[in-house]
Amino acid sequence: MDEGHSQKELYEAFKIYPSTVNDWRKLLKETGSLAPRYPKEKEGKIDLKRLEQEIERKPDATLPELAKIFGCTKQAVHTALKKVKITYKKKHSHTLNNQQKR
Repeated sequence: MDEGHSQKELYEAFKIYPSTVNDWRKLLKETGSLAPRYPKEKEGKIDLKRLEQEIERKPDATLPELAKIFGCTKQAVHTALKKVKITYKKKHSHTLNNQQKR
């Protein structure tokens, strides 16, 4: 466009929508580059150090119990456990029954 081409010509030649060209201009003006912006990594709701302390305090705590402590979902606790590289193994009742029979 800066070379004298219209947005319509750009679309016809390269199938680039005018809104995309406008976004690129805005990005170039704001950052000085056309490199994509990536979202910042979100801070989790769960303090990982506190999670580790809770696990040390009560190593047999279930995901629902931990979720209640931190006021979040079970999935959030599971994700936080993965971040601190703590595996969470389930013991199924049928497995416990089989072990007791042996």
